Amino acid sequence: MNPVRLLVLVSAWGDVLLLVSFQPQPLQRKTMTRTPFAGVGVDDLIHNAELRTELEPYVDESIFRVHFRHRSIRIENDFLAGMLDWEVSPVEPIAQWFEPELQIAPPETLGDDDLSVALDNVIQRFFDKKIILDFTNHLSDRELYTLIYRDILPLREKNLQHRNGYMHWDCSCGDDDLWLRYYASDCEREEYEDCNGGGLPPREIPPYYRDMPLPSLLR
Repeated sequence: MNPVRLLVLVSAWGDVLLLVSFQPQPLQRKTMTRTPFAGVGVDDLIHNAELRTELEPYVDESIFRVHFRHRSIRIENDFLAGMLDWEVSPVEPIAQWFEPELQIAPPETLGDDDLSVALDNVIQRFFDKKIILDFTNHLSDRELYTLIYRDILPLREKNLQHRNGYMHWDCSCGDDDLWLRYYASDCEREEYEDCNGGGLPPREIPPYYRDMPLPSLLR
């Protein structure tokens, strides 16, 4: 009988990540068996095991184990890396996400022209830090600047170190009337009415317009 060789890679949680067997066969009987890890690099599997090990201290009854039986190991690694980033990232005021800390002048100390320039600067700084301000066109420059100064910069949030997407801040502050009046599409207004009943505010054009920076895919 021809010898059988096994290569086994096991994670710190006891999951078998890779099991490859090899047995020489006559040429006319050569076959190929596809495994769930076909085409997967050993580095990806090792990284998977490392991520699971690092996450182990944070696993409790509130965290379930996710099985990616129909997803690639790289998708699983991205998911696990995101979980780990959430667990280890500090909760800090948004102003402290910046280096140096983002400090802006109190709105009452600025004239209109200086405030508009300062607002454009902070909006760009936010975008560079992957923070997007949504639904701003019902606010004047001074109102939006005040919202940033008073509500956004002091807010304590998870400062994710490896943020893939953007953090969106709803500058309508969850006000359904504002959203329906200025920003909701016809379809969204219809769905809202179907779900909540009652009359809708009339559609209006927002009193202000800003050319806000956006990711290229959203332009």
